[in-house]
Amino acid sequence: MLRVNAFAEGVTAACAGSLTLSYADRCKCRLRAQLDEGGDEVGLFLPRGTILRGGDLLQSDDGRTIQVLAAAQEVYVVQAQASSTDARLDLLRAAYHLGNRHIPVQILPLRLQLERDPVLKDMLLRLGLQVEEACAPFEPESGAYGGGHRHDHDHDASAGVLGELLSRQAHGQSVPDLSDATFESSN
Repeated sequence: MLRVNAFAEGVTAACAGSLTLSYADRCKCRLRAQLDEGGDEVGLFLPRGTILRGGDLLQSDDGRTIQVLAAAQEVYVVQAQASSTDARLDLLRAAYHLGNRHIPVQILPLRLQLERDPVLKDMLLRLGLQVEEACAPFEPESGAYGGGHRHDHDHDASAGVLGELLSRQAHGQSVPDLSDATFESSN
């Protein structure tokens, strides 16, 4: 079994393989899985509280680099109704209620994404939102207090990670203007 217990920082060599994991599996610090190519068995032994993100690079004990990929999984895509007079306020209200329940949410421009749960779907519909089922990678916000791992690397600001956009703005870095942007559905 290939043992992985560290992040690969500053790697320039090609990856030896990839590991596609659901969000639930990316939250586990101890996990037995198989590489996507070849099916080699991998054992993750990461620090407690680590949350892997799609694109993270891991280092095995023998020096190989493995890229983490976010698996497509069953999610809800939540948007304001086309007839809404204030789509952003509708989504903000939904995000408040989901956050109040400590529900992991991926915040994207003009939509939210969350793992499927019929009770939450009913709540969102009662709030007047449009809820569609999709199968897509799920990358929820990491939390205001920096949960999960931290290491230095850049993320694409246009990828929809609100925390990254806010951090760039707070540190005086350029932030793309998304106010007039249109976005395709993740389906």
